[in-house]
Amino acid sequence: MSSQHGHAPFSSIQSMADHPQILPDLSVLQRRIPLTFRDSATAPLRKLSVDLIKTYKHINEGSYAKKKRRAQQVPPEDSSTKKERKVYNEGYDDDNYDYIVKSEERWLERYEIDSLIGKGSFGQGVKAYDHHDQEWVAIKIIKNKKAFLNQAQIELRLLELMNQHDTEMKYYIVHLKRHFMFRSHLCLVFELLSYNLYDLLRNTNFRGVSLNLTRKFAQQLCTALLFLATPELSIIHCDLKPENILLCNPKRSAIKIGGEGAGLAPQPQIYQYIQSRFYRSPEVLLGMPYDLAIDMWSLGCILVEMHTGEPLFSGSNEADQMNRIVEVLGLPPPHMLEQAPKARKYFDKLPEGGWALKKNKEIKKEYKVPGTRRLHEVLGVESGGPGGRRAGELGHSPSDYLKFKDLVLRMLDYEP
Repeated sequence: MSSQHGHAPFSSIQSMADHPQILPDLSVLQRRIPLTFRDSATAPLRKLSVDLIKTYKHINEGSYAKKKRRAQQVPPEDSSTKKERKVYNEGYDDDNYDYIVKSEERWLERYEIDSLIGKGSFGQGVKAYDHHDQEWVAIKIIKNKKAFLNQAQIELRLLELMNQHDTEMKYYIVHLKRHFMFRSHLCLVFELLSYNLYDLLRNTNFRGVSLNLTRKFAQQLCTALLFLATPELSIIHCDLKPENILLCNPKRSAIKIGGEGAGLAPQPQIYQYIQSRFYRSPEVLLGMPYDLAIDMWSLGCILVEMHTGEPLFSGSNEADQMNRIVEVLGLPPPHMLEQAPKARKYFDKLPEGGWALKKNKEIKKEYKVPGTRRLHEVLGVESGGPGGRRAGELGHSPSDYLKFKDLVLRMLDYEP
């Protein structure tokens, strides 16, 4: 071993052995070592190497023994002090109003439950085999609580209305097969689809899909929104996001929109807590009346995210969300802010007229000057796509990107 590692070279050790007077008296060293260290069986180094497992067992035994002693000292609970375990819905539900899902359970002599495929604020989704129609289906089990049941009944009416107008299933909306009540839960039976667009993005390591695939998704989603906008329907989806758009088949680009639980008719609206934050439109953030156009805003955000792999506006709260929008699109028009009930949550009115972003002490983030985080750069129009990752790829020329940017900017309009 070389001397640069702090060890004496072998030759110098040899010369020290040849001159015993250089070595300290071994008996003196022996006296310095504590008695307990001299027995190799109890040496700490041995305990932490050769006998490591034995040492851990010994420590754990001591710990368990202490716990056991403590438990024995606590007086046993009598029946009067013991907290009773509540039973919900005759034992079918948990304390969160959700049905306790058991695989292989057979419902109505027809549906054999396979597995849980999702949980949300509304309830749960399960994969099940329909023995009557001999096919796999997805069943949405609504929570056993009046408020959720009422909302689900609105969803049910909308789904049935959409089914009536889309008998050939050509408008890319998830198809409701039927519904039933089971053990006090409303259950909605849907066609079973594959994974959602957020899962698809995760599979790309959030690097995004090609412009060509983004275009295919855009065409289908625009067709679906056009269908929802037909006068007989006039349905606002209100929660368009990658998680609510599902692939029909993992190997193909066909998709369907799900998650219509929040769908509403487009009169001036009263609900303020709609749309997931990253996809929430300015009129909703500002507390203004809104219509079908809020879904188009969400779509613009989704298309950018599908290609770049990252949300365009990823706000940590509503104020941060508005600031991120302003970075890209500049300030909303003054007359819009004059009418907006929540304008002063995000903006200050200046004495000389006009508006400026409110300085928020809670947000430590430094924002770019309004309108200077250009979509041109986000998309990499002239630099080979997001992060230069698409340079030289077919279908990713600057002219392709200019068309994409133009489309998105028309969707992200303060006054649609």
